[in-house]
Amino acid sequence: MVEIMDKVPDPSAKKDPHAEQDAKINSALGKIRHKFLVMSGKGGVGKTSTAVNLSIALANKGFKVGIMDVDLHGPDVPRMLGLNGMLEVGPNGKLTPASYSNNLKAVSVESLMPTKDEAVIWRGPIKYSAIQQFIGDVEWGELDFLVIDSPPGTGDEPLTIAQIVKDAKAIIVTTPQEVALADVRKSISFCKRVKMNVFGLIENMSGLSCPHCGEIIDLFGSGGGEKTARQFGLNFLGRIPIDPNVVQCGDSGQCYRDANADSNVTRAFDEIAGKMAELSRKI
Repeated sequence: MVEIMDKVPDPSAKKDPHAEQDAKINSALGKIRHKFLVMSGKGGVGKTSTAVNLSIALANKGFKVGIMDVDLHGPDVPRMLGLNGMLEVGPNGKLTPASYSNNLKAVSVESLMPTKDEAVIWRGPIKYSAIQQFIGDVEWGELDFLVIDSPPGTGDEPLTIAQIVKDAKAIIVTTPQEVALADVRKSISFCKRVKMNVFGLIENMSGLSCPHCGEIIDLFGSGGGEKTARQFGLNFLGRIPIDPNVVQCGDSGQCYRDANADSNVTRAFDEIAGKMAELSRKI
C-alpha cells in the first residue's frame, strides 16, 4: 500500500517558473474588464497618437485605464504623455506603472531604459518574455480598459498579445487612402487567423480644416475607413481630423489634449471613447 505521505508534495521541490508566470498573468488579466489592441497595417497612420488620446479620453470619462506600449523598438507612449523617469518597484516586488492621472497609468519599455535613445535589439523570444512581464510583473490593479499600443504590421508583438491576452479585441487605425486600406485588410486577415475579434476601425487624418477659411480639405481622400468597415461588417468607431498641433506636441513631449482641449481632434476622440464605452457594455 502506498503511504499517504508519499502523495504529499515535497516543499523543497522546484516550482515551474512557466506555471508561476502564467498564474501571475492570469491574475493580472482577471482584474481588467476590457482589453484592446490598437494596431495598423502600416506605419505613419497615427496609431500611437490614437492609442494615447483614446486612453486619455476614456480616463477623462471616469474609467480606470492602463496603456501598455508593446512597440518595443519605437516606444513613444511616454513622450506623448509627457512622462519622464523610470518605473519603480513596489513593496510586492512588482513594477509600478507611471501615472499620468488618477485614472490613467502607463507602462513602456522606454520607462525601463536608463536613456531614452537606447536601442532595443531583441529577437522574438525576448519580446515574448518582455510582454509577459509587462502584464504579470506589473501592478495594474483593477482596470476598466487596457489599451495596448503595438507596432505596425502583423509581427511578433501583436501575435504575442493574441497568444497571451486571449480576450483582447483589435482596434485598427487607418488613413483614408487606398494604399493604407489595403494594409487594413491584411490586419483583418491577421485577426481572423489568430481568432482575435476586431472591435472596430478608426479613420485617422480624415480631412484638414483650413486655418483661413475653415473649409475641409481631404488630403488623403475621405470615407475609405468607413467603407472598409461596412464591407467587412465591422464597427466604424469614427474619424479623426488632421491637426498639425498633434505633431508639434509629440515632438515637444507635451500631451496634445492638455494643450488643445477644445479642438476638433479632442472632440472626435471624446465621441469615439463614448462609442467604445457603449459598445463595451454590450459585450
